[in-house]
Amino acid sequence: MPMLEIRRHSKRDSPEAVHLSQAGVELARWAGTMLGPFETVACSVAPRTRETAIAMGFAADRELATLPNIRQFMAESAAAADDVGAPFTRLARLVGRPGPVQDYSKAMAAQWQDLMVPLGPGDAALVIGHGGHMECALVSLFPEADHDRWGALFGYMEGARLHFDSEAARFHDVDMVRM
Repeated sequence: MPMLEIRRHSKRDSPEAVHLSQAGVELARWAGTMLGPFETVACSVAPRTRETAIAMGFAADRELATLPNIRQFMAESAAAADDVGAPFTRLARLVGRPGPVQDYSKAMAAQWQDLMVPLGPGDAALVIGHGGHMECALVSLFPEADHDRWGALFGYMEGARLHFDSEAARFHDVDMVRM
């Protein structure tokens, strides 16, 4: 069965920085030594995601389009920041409500599924994305999971491995990857 590796981009000097820091390049380089090979590598349009893939030793061959409702997603997710509970459990409540976050999360999950369809048994794909976004898509894919056990939101270079059932065209298992 094919596998999808999702990872948050590596470090940058400040939240406003567009590019990776030197420490970020070194962290991505180190993480890349433990991964691969990948049949496809996809990144967002943000330069730091492509820089992360390259520092890991992988050429990015796909750019995932920015979803049209990103501004509404950001506004709604920021408004829910004061919610209580474990991080993924809070996201599950937010993703479970109809609105921009749910729509965005499902659309991102659909992008990931589309990457997997052409892959064969034993193949793998890598997606480099953004914290807060990837977690919402994960919750959308696994709404019945014990989100309390998933821990903190992803730090730099953290993410998950998702196993894909090609016959059913759906993800069936997830393992968190922590640094």
